[in-house]
Amino acid sequence: MIIEITGPIWFWKGPAPWYFVTVPAEESSTIKAIAGLVTYGWGVIPAQVQIGKTRWSTSLIPKDGLYLVPIKKTIRLAEQLNEGDEVTLQLEIGE
Repeated sequence: MIIEITGPIWFWKGPAPWYFVTVPAEESSTIKAIAGLVTYGWGVIPAQVQIGKTRWSTSLIPKDGLYLVPIKKTIRLAEQLNEGDEVTLQLEIGE
């Protein structure tokens, strides 16, 4: 399954600070419908993600009925992205 989403990069200050993009409700529902087939535990969903020319493997994290896409520092640097930037991501799930 390939899903394209657009959203802002936001910063989570928690004990391990990280940057994320939230998967919108409609797309999160689509992912949740197949979650049992693709999760490897704890509800996280393995995915290939692409922003611009940069592609990487990660896990989508469930939170409050939606999924979060972690955006690593190396990805933000490679694509010159900052907190608040609106980005389009391609998510490949279940491959």
